[in-house]
Amino acid sequence: MKVKTLFLCLIVSALAAVASAQTKMSGTTQCGKPDREYSIQVGDRPNHSFVISQFKCTWIKPWQIAGIQNKEGVGTTFAEISGNTSRILEYCVQTMANGDKAYWRDTGTIALKDGVPQSADVKGTLVGGTGKLKGVKAKATCKLREAAADGSITADCEGEYELPK
Repeated sequence: MKVKTLFLCLIVSALAAVASAQTKMSGTTQCGKPDREYSIQVGDRPNHSFVISQFKCTWIKPWQIAGIQNKEGVGTTFAEISGNTSRILEYCVQTMANGDKAYWRDTGTIALKDGVPQSADVKGTLVGGTGKLKGVKAKATCKLREAAADGSITADCEGEYELPK
């Protein structure tokens, strides 16, 4: 019985340590229309294509990781568009206020109407960083707030990060 109790205490302590080590973050980003965009029709059915694009974003409400605000970023996206749905794989390089870089890998689904995003559910994982962000672990989710016909978007993001031990 003592072993079970000790084991249970260790698990609860470990979970408490993990929970307390995670710090919440939230912010709003605004991304311009793609600077570069290439589209190839697959040809197997109407409205089925592969698109690769690159765009710049600024944080109109920055979030902080390790006490450093994010400032701007460049996103490179590969999308498969099928009808009114786009599935994406995206890499974002964020430049923080102090010059450190955060490297994000994002995946998600975007609902389209006449090619304009109507809603988006994108999940991201911090896959690397420089300076104070080296070794930081983070996850985030972004939801579309607003989209324009020119391809620019505004999204609200929230998540949590954990500093290296």
